[in-house]
Amino acid sequence: MYVGALTLDVLLGDVRSLKQKRSVVRPLIAEVHRRFPGIAVGETGYLDLHRRSEIGIAVVSSSAANAREVLDACERFIAERPEIELLAARQRLLTDEGE
Repeated sequence: MYVGALTLDVLLGDVRSLKQKRSVVRPLIAEVHRRFPGIAVGETGYLDLHRRSEIGIAVVSSSAANAREVLDACERFIAERPEIELLAARQRLLTDEGE
């Protein structure tokens, strides 16, 4: 069993309040979950900042290659969004024996 984790640090566009931030981040997270139904996704960091967000994605797979493939596809999907700028992405792959 393999668990893949992806952490994305994103800069949001013209966002001036936490309410506007939610109106960008929530639909993004919902769209990622609809497009990739077997993953877990949520906002995991920078909760008090207006223009930054950290999005965490996790997937469980029977093969390392499949876990990486899904995480790569999620990263590409988010990076292609015009309303955000992807600042950094970090992937980790865990097995039942450790990293």
